[in-house]
Amino acid sequence: MWIDKIIENLTGPQIINDSKTPSGRVHVGSLRGVLIHDAILRAVRKKGLPATFLYGIDDYDPMDGLPAEASPDLLSHMGRPLCQVPAPDGSAATDMADHYIQEFLTVFKELNVDAQIYRTRDLYRSGRFNGAIDTILRQAAAVREIYQAVSGAQRPADWHPFQVICPQCGKIGTTVVSAYDGQEVTYHCQPNLVKWAKGCDARGQLSPFDGGGKLPWKLEWAAKWATLGVTIEGAGKDHCTKGGSRDIATAVLRTLFQKQPPLNVPYEFFLVSGAKMSSSKGIGQTARDMADFLPPEILRYLMVGSDPKKAVNFNTGLPYMTKLFNEYDRYLAQGDGDENGARMLALSQASPTSTTYQPVPFQLISTLIQLPHLDLDQEVAKQTTPAWSASDRVHLAQRVQAARYWLTHFAAPEDTFTIQERLPEAAHDLTPIQRAFLHQLADLLQEAAENTGEAIQSLIFDAARETAIPQAEAFQAIYRVLLDKDRGPKAGSLIPFLDRDFVLQRFRELSSID
Repeated sequence: MWIDKIIENLTGPQIINDSKTPSGRVHVGSLRGVLIHDAILRAVRKKGLPATFLYGIDDYDPMDGLPAEASPDLLSHMGRPLCQVPAPDGSAATDMADHYIQEFLTVFKELNVDAQIYRTRDLYRSGRFNGAIDTILRQAAAVREIYQAVSGAQRPADWHPFQVICPQCGKIGTTVVSAYDGQEVTYHCQPNLVKWAKGCDARGQLSPFDGGGKLPWKLEWAAKWATLGVTIEGAGKDHCTKGGSRDIATAVLRTLFQKQPPLNVPYEFFLVSGAKMSSSKGIGQTARDMADFLPPEILRYLMVGSDPKKAVNFNTGLPYMTKLFNEYDRYLAQGDGDENGARMLALSQASPTSTTYQPVPFQLISTLIQLPHLDLDQEVAKQTTPAWSASDRVHLAQRVQAARYWLTHFAAPEDTFTIQERLPEAAHDLTPIQRAFLHQLADLLQEAAENTGEAIQSLIFDAARETAIPQAEAFQAIYRVLLDKDRGPKAGSLIPFLDRDFVLQRFRELSSID
């Protein structure tokens, strides 16, 4: 498995780190890093090594964009630290950062992510970062050289890698530091430094310590590694390009702190129908929405079931959803008999108790819940072993909830249906050969000994061959008379759950010709 290559040479205690800037509702793509790191934590502990997973809330970053759902009244706070921007009206949170991260952290709990949460503002305000700040400011010239050598970026000769919180306007994103005397920095809150915030033009000197400001995030990254003793931290591929953020942070750590960088685990993007997501722009599904949709172990499997170097291109079409659930169900079926399967289940597990249960296919559930005349529990019980446990019922309920959510929010028109009580008017447009097919299928169904989905599907193909009708036209005829649609769920999975006499009567209701 992909995780073997990551942990095979590890020895001694491990400190795993990851972080997030809560600049808006957190999209589901941010869960990939969280769950990759949590999977590494589980694997390291399984290997017998002590390990801790730290997760940082980067709430000292400036607000540099208005969240998609935020009030325009917050525009006056642009440039201030997120932890000093008011929470939206009606929120019980202490600030904007707290408001958005609390929603994300509820997902951690549901997915059984074992992370110790820290807030970056506390690292600054408590003085824990003071040593790293002093080290970096005293070697500002070396930092400028690193930027030039690693990324080709040139900084002015007086540029110092720090931004203070302006004591006059409270903004951090608009300040520039030009000198450091070992105790205080010289700063200027520039009116036109950035496009998304306007500085107040204040100038002065103040202490950079105990929360007076913050390091640029690439250097803050190195400061975290040095201060927290991080040994493992992955990052999205955009941060791991040559000359990018990771390279700069690594060079700073080695040159200024004389420490080796953490083990890197680069990972590809999580895409939704091919699109990259953005919290501040409101693009893509949020982590909270996805956790409301998918059962916990399916969501974990979605994130850790493939090599981190491969992009996950999620979509909500029925073929993709069916494949996702079926893949996980195959691991359940293998159980402890397959080593890799058992390990994948362990990494996907979202409960401290056993993950073993009898899975009911997602496609079947999405069909059954659209048949209100059925008792879903009874129909499922017919297809499972007699030992239908409490755990089985819990997981069935989760899948039913997922299927209902999917039908409400994502299902394409062809994936939803209603059994028609009367023969639809559109059925009269069926061709003579389609009518002949339905009659032939009715005859085969009447004689059939089995009423399983596979048996019915086989009879449909037999009837199509015997009437020499193209398969597409055959299935169209079935859907037209039963659903008043040209497409629908797998016919073999639908017909067994309908009253046999009703089906036979409906298939024979049309005469060979009008």
